[in-house]
Amino acid sequence: MDLGISGLSALVLGGSRGLGFACAKALAAEGVRVAICGRDRAYVEQQSQVLGPDMLGIAGDVSDPASRKAIFQACQEAMGRIDILVTNAGGPPPGPVESHAHSTWLAALETNMLAALDFATMVLPGMKEARFGRIVNITSFTVREPYPNMGLATGVRAGLTGAMASLAAEVAPIGITVNNLLPGLMDTGALVRVYRAQAEREGISMEEAKQRMAESVPMKRLGTAEDFGAVCAFLCSRHASYMTGQNVTVDGGLVKSLL
Repeated sequence: MDLGISGLSALVLGGSRGLGFACAKALAAEGVRVAICGRDRAYVEQQSQVLGPDMLGIAGDVSDPASRKAIFQACQEAMGRIDILVTNAGGPPPGPVESHAHSTWLAALETNMLAALDFATMVLPGMKEARFGRIVNITSFTVREPYPNMGLATGVRAGLTGAMASLAAEVAPIGITVNNLLPGLMDTGALVRVYRAQAEREGISMEEAKQRMAESVPMKRLGTAEDFGAVCAFLCSRHASYMTGQNVTVDGGLVKSLL
């Protein structure tokens, strides 16, 4: 299926690794010129070349407001208008709600909520002028089904979900869609750290810990980067023009909510 987005430009935040890179790769395969950002300059430039010779790697830290502006300016100077924005950032630390210091909450808000809103605000003028745009935010399945010890991550991402729902309604009349992608248990580096810690804590092998996690999913497997990237590309496509303000869960049936 031709997604109708060849020749457009995209900025994928946190796009050098994991699910962000999966989204960037899926978009590049559809003929989109993609800019990815990450904190490790050498690595992000290397990964941009994996995507293709015309792709762009930008070093920067989305948790820093000044760096956010620099990332956007570098992307805009190199690519012109940004037609597609995929927001993504590493999750804040787990733990009981009462265990997190005030400074930890502020850092999580900056990285996992305000950064996405800042970038959306920066790309909107160009999207409004073109009367076309796609904004996709990578959040988490815990927004739909909260888990113990995930209150910090769930709280700030739920805040982002609410703000983006309002934005979706505001820009819907001019051809801009705003949707969220909620990954479940995806077999990426972030999840490896989780089941490695579980293996060490319980004195079992990493493979056993991984298998337990997979068994908790109705499909009896962990998700892959390819599972996720394809859905992101579709949400950015011309075919998804009537989908906005949605929370699309990619989780193999893990979440038990009705809606």
